[in-house]
Order: sequence, then structure tokens, then C-alpha cells
Amino acid sequence: MREVVVAELGDLAEVLVARCEEVALAALATRGRVALALTGGNTMRVLAPALVQARLPWEHLEVFWGDERAVPPTDPESNYRLADDVLLSRVPLVPSHVHRMPGDQPDLEAAAAAYEDELRSALGPVPRLDLVLLGMGPDGHVCSLFPGHAALFERTRLVLAITDSPKPPPVRFTLTLPMLWSAGLVVVAALGSEKAEAVRRVLDADDEGLPVTRVTRHAASVLFLLDPEAAGTPHPEHSSG
Repeated sequence: MREVVVAELGDLAEVLVARCEEVALAALATRGRVALALTGGNTMRVLAPALVQARLPWEHLEVFWGDERAVPPTDPESNYRLADDVLLSRVPLVPSHVHRMPGDQPDLEAAAAAYEDELRSALGPVPRLDLVLLGMGPDGHVCSLFPGHAALFERTRLVLAITDSPKPPPVRFTLTLPMLWSAGLVVVAALGSEKAEAVRRVLDADDEGLPVTRVTRHAASVLFLLDPEAAGTPHPEHSSG
């Protein structure tokens, strides 16, 4: 199922909170825990702070990341640092349930393999995320999966080290498409007019040249959160399909 919500930022944040609460309650009832993967960038900075007020079973949350830059956790470019600033440090999470991607490790391949092991250890031999929060770039990239990149064709590994990202910094970690496809709900946020063309290509043309399309085409349930600029319309709306 695909749902598209077009609204101003405050309303988008409310929708995000409501969906997270729904997913968390269902996951808790089914598996006794909730697995969430966070993003970085403007999506995290603008929308995620609203989750501080969400009625979530924080002590049962297992928090992962969709991608990370190969930097220390204190670096301004670290997705972990951003998440900690706007959300994690403000809610009662169990510290051992926060699974930071090890961007500060010197052996990138070993670090990616270790993170895959951590996913399996926390979530089982066939790990499944309950909710993935994704930001989308103007080129349609999500996580550190970029158009035309070889990482889009990985079907075995769940986590990859990327050494040639077209977007600085070039060295990163990312979840792969199979891991993203496993999610119960994929939330894709696109904010700003520079995202409008990519939004049109994924929603109207189902353009498989965009990584975001490759994620959302195979995901069980997808929620697009768009501001009016990204949607290319001045009239907020709420639709599903």
C-alpha cells in the first residue's frame, strides 16, 4: 500500500508521530519489541524532534540507522550525532538498544559485517525492521544508495561499506535494498522544491532509475511525507493508494 500526505511541516510531524505510535503498538504486541531505523539530514533535523512527545514504548525500542558517514560519532556530519541531539538524548531508551553504525572503525568492510551481525543478534536470523524513516535527495537517493551505483544490485548482504559515494563524504555505510524491503513501513520524507522533480518521477512515473523507487516498489507499506514545495502544489492534501 502507498499513502501520500502533503502538508506543512507541523502537520507532517503529527502524521509521523501517529504512524510511529501505530507501528510500535502492533510490533510490541506481536514481537515484544520495536525495530526502528533512523535517517539523517533535514528529515531528521526537522521532523524527528516531534517524536520526543510520541507515546512509544521506549524501553522496547531497538534503534538502528539506514546509513552513516565514516566519521566519529562526535563529528558534525555524523547521523548518529544528529539523532542523539534531536531525539535520542531526550527519551528513555535503553542504551544497549541504540545500535550506532560504527563509522569510526578503520576496517570498513569488517565494520559493515559487524553491523549486519548486530542486526541479526538483536532482531533474529532474518532481521526485519518495523519502521524505516528515509530522507530523499534531489537525485532520488535514499540511505547511501545512489542512482547507478553498484550497491543497488546487492541482494545478499544487508549492510555495505561504500567507498565511492558521489555525495561527500565518499566513505559511508548503508543498509541494502533487501534490508529496506523487509520493513513493515517505509516512511519517505521529501521537503523543499529541489525534491519536486524526483517526487514526480517516483510517484507519477514509477521511475526505477531512482533508488527511492527501487525501495518503495517492493516495500509492503510506504508513506510519503511531502511539503507543498516538494509536491509541486500549493494545496496540501492527503491521499492513499
